[in-house]
Amino acid sequence: MKPPPFDYHCPETLDEALALLAEHGEAAKVLAGGQSLVPMLNLRAVHPEVLIDINRLPGLDHVRIEDGELRIGALARHRAVLESPAVREASPLMAAAYPYVSHGPIRNRGTLCGNLCHNDPASEMPAVALASDAEMMLQSASGARTVGAEEFFTGTLSTAAGADELLVEVRVPQAPAGQGAAFHEVSPRKGDFAYVAVGAVVSLSGGACSGARIVCAGVGDGPHRARAAEDALEGAAPGEGAFRQAAAAAADSIDPGEDFHADADYRRDLVRSLTRRALADAASRCH
Repeated sequence: MKPPPFDYHCPETLDEALALLAEHGEAAKVLAGGQSLVPMLNLRAVHPEVLIDINRLPGLDHVRIEDGELRIGALARHRAVLESPAVREASPLMAAAYPYVSHGPIRNRGTLCGNLCHNDPASEMPAVALASDAEMMLQSASGARTVGAEEFFTGTLSTAAGADELLVEVRVPQAPAGQGAAFHEVSPRKGDFAYVAVGAVVSLSGGACSGARIVCAGVGDGPHRARAAEDALEGAAPGEGAFRQAAAAAADSIDPGEDFHADADYRRDLVRSLTRRALADAASRCH
């Protein structure tokens, strides 16, 4: 299949790219890795009049720790993030989730920021961003703004980014010392989008849970934070009973859809099982 016709632009500076976005707005699409956009073009699922290739923009491929944050630029490939010591140091949850992200060739070209902007409901990284209180650094020709993950993901394949805005960087607060993290999913095969994925971070103090974040993917129109499950863990002694109670609360908090892969009951069962496993693994990694 072939994509619909479009005008192609390959700016060499960020200002040029932002000027093109300001000029064309909704009629434009941004090409970074293209691992979601190109298939959608070929399937005629999107019909942009203009394609803006940002791969020549300098200074946007960084993965580094700065001012207590993990900062990842718009052109940082999945492979670079997966293999980065900075990610393992600053965000154990992202490090735990990244081995599940896609297949080797796609990792070599796809980008984290592109994945976040695509916001597939079954994707791992939006869930990680939500659990980590990540901030999205959006830039346009008229200025810059910061949007938290809670507000950024607005629905299936939808975000708060404006048509004239580029996600130039994602910033993840460095995880506090002693926090444990884990990520589990069930998918048709390794690297495919998940039927259900669950990530968890746990902090312990005085032999009790002093904080937890539990997020799910594949259960709605975007990443889902299981707040009732987090509340059930607060002050509880870490153990099988507490984790089962939290897992039941997580399963009760979702209203999953159905498709030819899995029905709603199966997805609830997966949330229950994966939440319990993720919490047990996260708690075992607290130190």
